[in-house]
Amino acid sequence: MKANYSKEEIKLFKKLGSPKKIQDYLNTLKINFEQKGDTCYSPRFVIKNKKAHCMEGAMFAAAALEFHGHKPLVLDLRSQTHDFDHVVAVFKQFGNWGAISKTNHAVLRYREPVYETIRELAMSYFHEYFDKKGRKTLREYSRPFDLSHFDKFQWRTTEKNLFAIPDYLDEIKHFDILSSKQIKNLRHADKIEIKAGELVEWQK
Repeated sequence: MKANYSKEEIKLFKKLGSPKKIQDYLNTLKINFEQKGDTCYSPRFVIKNKKAHCMEGAMFAAAALEFHGHKPLVLDLRSQTHDFDHVVAVFKQFGNWGAISKTNHAVLRYREPVYETIRELAMSYFHEYFDKKGRKTLREYSRPFDLSHFDKFQWRTTEKNLFAIPDYLDEIKHFDILSSKQIKNLRHADKIEIKAGELVEWQK
């Protein structure tokens, strides 16, 4: 193991022996609303603070997956500029791709490992990815990125914020989801979908 995990952290990771268990643990954590300023916590500090936003949750999930023999992979889902991007940890199981996600909303959550390609997995988020006006905003997805690229920053356990990781994710190659004709042809989410999209798990 590349990280100097504490006994308590090792004990926790041993309990999280499957993607499903990792997701269940993430769901117990509060959303990090960053009320005291922007953060990008390492997995160690996610455990310590018992909260995470999507990037922090993805890094925690990647570390837990790595502990059990997976590569620590994350995937960036890029939206239009007026909406928020989303980052998930991705894994391969039974030859197919799945994803672990930390979100405050009823959608953009865990994905079962049933997708043959990363594009298929990314597209599974498309229809629920809309803004408050119902505009579907997902436009690009990245290749899976191996967080071990940032081992020099001790991303698993550092006390420092890891802003370099989301910054780098934003710079790597992304793939378009839609053509210009498809974008013009998009239908807005309807009223009941928008109402469902407003459901959140944690209040500020």
